[in-house]
Amino acid sequence: MTLSGNASSTMVAFSTDDVPEEHRIELWEGHNAAALIGLRCRTLDGLPLGATELNVQLDRIRLARVTGTSHTVERSAEMIRSNPADAVALYFTLVGEAFFYCADGVRIVRPGQLLVCDVDRPFLRGFSQGLQELAVVVPRSVFADIAGVQTVREPLVVDFAHGGNTHAHALASLVGRAVHPAEPAGAAEHTVLELLEAAVGGRRSAGTSANLVAARIFIDRRLGDRNLSAARVASGIGVSDRQLSRIFAEQGSSVPRYIQDRRLALAHGMLRDATQIGVPIAEVARRCGFGSPAQFARGFKERYGMRPADLRGRARIDVAVDGEFPPEQANFGRL
Repeated sequence: MTLSGNASSTMVAFSTDDVPEEHRIELWEGHNAAALIGLRCRTLDGLPLGATELNVQLDRIRLARVTGTSHTVERSAEMIRSNPADAVALYFTLVGEAFFYCADGVRIVRPGQLLVCDVDRPFLRGFSQGLQELAVVVPRSVFADIAGVQTVREPLVVDFAHGGNTHAHALASLVGRAVHPAEPAGAAEHTVLELLEAAVGGRRSAGTSANLVAARIFIDRRLGDRNLSAARVASGIGVSDRQLSRIFAEQGSSVPRYIQDRRLALAHGMLRDATQIGVPIAEVARRCGFGSPAQFARGFKERYGMRPADLRGRARIDVAVDGEFPPEQANFGRL
């Protein structure tokens, strides 16, 4: 078992990698009971459990990233009586199909789907192919405030992948960044709750911070699309053009300016990346959604005070310092 954290981070990491096989389930159950919710775990194939969990505790809600080999977890009526959680859980399936069995029947939850359930109603979850998922545990009183109902009487399955519920997708992205194993990012609890309200609460409109996060994520995932516009973003997150403009204006920006800045930042990273050193500058411009190399060059010079070719030249020097250029990378496009 490994635990990590410091004064500036509330992340706790647990892994079975260094745990003796005979103690893995016991310690895994103990960690979950302390950091998320209490569960009983069983392996499906007789092999030792392999699992990791990254946990972040916000003011009132808990976030987690969970990976594991094939197993089942159960929250029985007896466990609920002895250790009630008084909470609602959201499980974002990333990898591996899962089943959820409860008194209402069986739900099959596939990658790109969100399961919402009351964890004080008995259930059994199974992962025959292993799993990778994100989890959010919300106190029932908090959920009632944002969703307008006391609890989830029947488990709810929501599509959050591309083309699904935009705010659920934004929520998954925000949680995923908060529990990223290499570069965790801070997550404001009020924004998490606003996105949760918009995704599953049944309210007609989301809060300003939720819509701002949803819009930014919608944009960042489509930077290569030359037809990306404020109207498309507004339609994608379910707000009017005017409302979206007002949201960005409150941040001292505009939708077109944000799109331009994010495209330039993406191009800047590509031009500096040693693994992208052989990609012609015109192709970098195309991949980042610019209408033409000339348009890209003008915007880049205005933003960074240098031509794209100047930055590429610096990157070439850095690569040459570390090792000799392959012959096929001897010549690069210039603007």
